[in-house]
Amino acid sequence: MLESDHQMADLKVLSGNGPRAAVRELCEQFARATGTAVDLRFEVNPDVVKKGQAGEAFDVAVGNPSTIEQLIASGHVVADSYADIGTAGLAVGVRAGAKKPDLSSVDGFKRALVAAKAVAFPAHGASGLYFVGLVDRMGIKGEMQGKLKPMAAEDCVEVVARGEADFVVVVATRMVGVPGIEVAGPIPEALQTKIGFAAGLSAATQQPDTAKALIRFMTAPEATATLRANGVEPAH
Repeated sequence: MLESDHQMADLKVLSGNGPRAAVRELCEQFARATGTAVDLRFEVNPDVVKKGQAGEAFDVAVGNPSTIEQLIASGHVVADSYADIGTAGLAVGVRAGAKKPDLSSVDGFKRALVAAKAVAFPAHGASGLYFVGLVDRMGIKGEMQGKLKPMAAEDCVEVVARGEADFVVVVATRMVGVPGIEVAGPIPEALQTKIGFAAGLSAATQQPDTAKALIRFMTAPEATATLRANGVEPAH
């Protein structure tokens, strides 16, 4: 599978960053099984919407449910092609070998946040927006002034691996396969949310049958093991 050579690709997939590891592996499996090359591009969900609506060519879009719904509403994704892939919760990641914060209770999590020098999160991702609201909800917004480190989605985990933040709060799937990162655990259940992942067919695709086959492949029962191995709880 190629992620850079747009000329050779048979199918173009525009995907949000959240389910990156799972989407990459499923697209590689699809390519091996069918001989169809897949050009896979990752963006933050708002940019998936912007690029899709601006007319950038794609065959399949993957993102949170709102991303696919917005592309359906603007006529860029076929309405009845919407397919749920799965969900994942938020988790905390630390640099490999670093002390892991107490995530066993809401109070423990709050103490860990306040004690940190810098906490990274994706500035424009669904999990990052939820986390900012959570800080407010926990009543520690004032104490976290200057400690919150909003990052580009493609660097929010890597910044912790480099030691530039104590930990990251992000959808668990984003940390899969990132060198130098350990998942400390999920955020406390009382604060947890589930981020959904879905796929949709481009209204302008020139290869609807192949694109539909990829969506079926990503949502089939046979994809369960791959999804779970990459932090996604399958929808079906």
